[in-house]
Amino acid sequence: MSTEVVVVGAGISGALLADTLTDAGYDVVVVDRRHPVSGSTPASTALLQYDIDLPLIHLAKRLGEEKARRIWRRSRLALDALRERARHLHIDAECENRDSLYLQGNVLNAGELRREAEARRHAGFEVTFLSAAQLKGRFGIAGRAGILSYDNLSADPRRLAAGFLKAAAGRGAALYSPVDVTACTSTRDGVRLTTAHGVSIRARAVVFATGYELATGVPRRGHTVNSTWALATRPQRSAPWPEGCFIWEAADPYLYLRVGPDRRIICGGEDEPFADARSRDALLSAKTAALRVKLAALLPWVDTRVDFAWCGTFGGSTTGTPSIGPVPGQRHCYAVLGYGGNGITFSALAAQLITSQIGGRRDPDSDLFSFGRPRR
Repeated sequence: MSTEVVVVGAGISGALLADTLTDAGYDVVVVDRRHPVSGSTPASTALLQYDIDLPLIHLAKRLGEEKARRIWRRSRLALDALRERARHLHIDAECENRDSLYLQGNVLNAGELRREAEARRHAGFEVTFLSAAQLKGRFGIAGRAGILSYDNLSADPRRLAAGFLKAAAGRGAALYSPVDVTACTSTRDGVRLTTAHGVSIRARAVVFATGYELATGVPRRGHTVNSTWALATRPQRSAPWPEGCFIWEAADPYLYLRVGPDRRIICGGEDEPFADARSRDALLSAKTAALRVKLAALLPWVDTRVDFAWCGTFGGSTTGTPSIGPVPGQRHCYAVLGYGGNGITFSALAAQLITSQIGGRRDPDSDLFSFGRPRR
């Protein structure tokens, strides 16, 4: 078959790409070796934030203040675009605006956290620094300072991805699965993909949105694949903490939690630097117990009994930022490595950048996320 753009991957990244590309008028085919909306997408706890894993003051030391601010600002714009796009398309994914509470930890102490808040405000972000006494009085959490940021987003990740795929299909996008792409050959005018069943697909461009299973030839430098664990508690009798904000830590590894459906607490963390599924799954019971202990220490008044527990693979990078754009040495080939704690936000960013690049338009921020950029 022939098409203009092939998107390899039907998770949240592929869904957002398919929506944006078809909205721009491209003929799109989406293929996935599994069923759509599987892989890492349903494992996400979906704390959709603009905050990058690496604090702004640390990113500025690595890349310089100007680039660090631009990266944070573009992340904010991507989150806003994701929220607005989902609303425009009437996607029912339980989207709710949520503030985010970033707690003192082993990465930033109270003084460093105050400097981080000042750096964010200087970059144009509205945030509030809370001393330990202020945070205790407002949220009941003892012994921590924190930064409160505003209007992040919670969502059901499966329904969000399915909604964007449905929108793309409504404009003519074709979705085929399971289809395993085994080879990709660049030609002068485009690419030719070959599947395990011997089908040949010709296209003007291909975008690899394969999550944490990287296609051959996509650079891996500066990226790691890790494991994380999560749980959902029994429904709480009342709101588990004031204001229902996201909570996460300036720590490595960090604990992250939000209020989910039926006032359940969704809590994750205990990250480990390996990706073997069998080893990861074998640790589920022990990691769930460890998460309960941490949750009880942070919020001693909540019911930590568990109704659901799961684990998944996720990617990290040395700067907490994604890699998005043309694959070096492979003409007409693009890739999305939304590695870092806010991968869904990075997926929205990737849809913007790659749609512009395929159309031959220059995005002023593409240099911040390209595969050839310096990493320090």
